[in-house]
Amino acid sequence: MDAIKTIVDIFLHLQDHLATVLDAWGPWTYALLFLIILCETGLVVTPFLPGDSLLFAAGAMTALYPDKLGILTLVVLLTVAAILGDTLNYAIGRWIGPRAFALDTWFLNHRQLEQTQAFYARHGGKTIVLARFVPIIRTFAPFVAGVGRMHYPQFLWFNVVGGIAWVAICTLAGYFFGNVPVVKEHFELVVVGIVVVSVLPVAWEVWSARRRH
Repeated sequence: MDAIKTIVDIFLHLQDHLATVLDAWGPWTYALLFLIILCETGLVVTPFLPGDSLLFAAGAMTALYPDKLGILTLVVLLTVAAILGDTLNYAIGRWIGPRAFALDTWFLNHRQLEQTQAFYARHGGKTIVLARFVPIIRTFAPFVAGVGRMHYPQFLWFNVVGGIAWVAICTLAGYFFGNVPVVKEHFELVVVGIVVVSVLPVAWEVWSARRRH
């Protein structure tokens, strides 16, 4: 229970915790952010890691501490992390193949996998771009593309476009708006709002699927 409370606290007060990490780690904060985004997009077992909210908070930190974090460096590094993450996830999905839907393992959430497959079937290749802005689906989309053996050059194009758009929009939003007084004073609510808005497409897909059945 204490561990859950700690995780919730870190999530709801991400700005404060990120500031503490920045003070303690200095330039190594770049490496930590890179690793989190790489894992969140690249490993099916870590869809719970913060994505949109972390990018927004990191962007806000660059405005608050420009001498410690540079917005351009941050955007470039995290874009590379996002693209590499999706590439890794695609490769894992391609290696496992259709067996993914038959495996009965602790690390593969079949419900989320099936929801992502339905999302992919509905939106086609552009799912890779759209999924960047949808938690959970973001982690499973490249994996499903690999399982379905999506043509790699096509996947790479959507991967690069989606990675650039996602990182740039979320970080620059934090950079320009994260330290606006009203946003700064209600930062926790803004972070929760970002997550809620991001989850809405998934909720809509699930609700639509249930109506069809």
